Amino acid sequence: MERVELLTGVLAKTGDLIEGVEAGQLGLPTPCEEYDVETLVNHLVGWLLLFEARCNGRPYDADPASHRSGPDPAAEFRAAAAGLVAGWAKYGFEREVAVTGGSKLPGEMVFNMTVMEFLTHGWDLAKATGQPIPFTEEEAAETLARAEVTLPPQYRGEGMSFGHIVPVDENAPAVDRLVAFLGRHPAR
Repeated sequence: MERVELLTGVLAKTGDLIEGVEAGQLGLPTPCEEYDVETLVNHLVGWLLLFEARCNGRPYDADPASHRSGPDPAAEFRAAAAGLVAGWAKYGFEREVAVTGGSKLPGEMVFNMTVMEFLTHGWDLAKATGQPIPFTEEEAAETLARAEVTLPPQYRGEGMSFGHIVPVDENAPAVDRLVAFLGRHPAR
């Protein structure tokens, strides 16, 4: 699957999931234990704003973890998504991109982190709000392949960004294998 096509699909579906959140669902828990639905939506928008700015070579001084969305978080997300896709299309992947702090990472790694972030947290949001999981088998399989080459073991475990790999059947749908690889229990 072509990279821009993958990113466009994942972001469009995640934006749809954000739009599908009802006001009465904001306090619901998510599979990502530290976030309720409202916090997860703010996280999605805040991090997308950072990725979009950095992909386009602009500074981003705000803390994405402190972002609070306005009255239409889906519109905020979609606007930033369009800018991010345009940035990758314009500047390509064979470059270094700063994410946080001053250090730069290979563009391919930043891209992989981006699709992992938004497909997985989109899954979290769908699960929490009872929406259908919208991601295709191809999107999930491609994101899993990218996660497997991007996420080293030292980022897993207690107090780390990712949980330990959850065992699932090797024939499970790719989205289940992806979220299990990132430390979530697909059946929950």
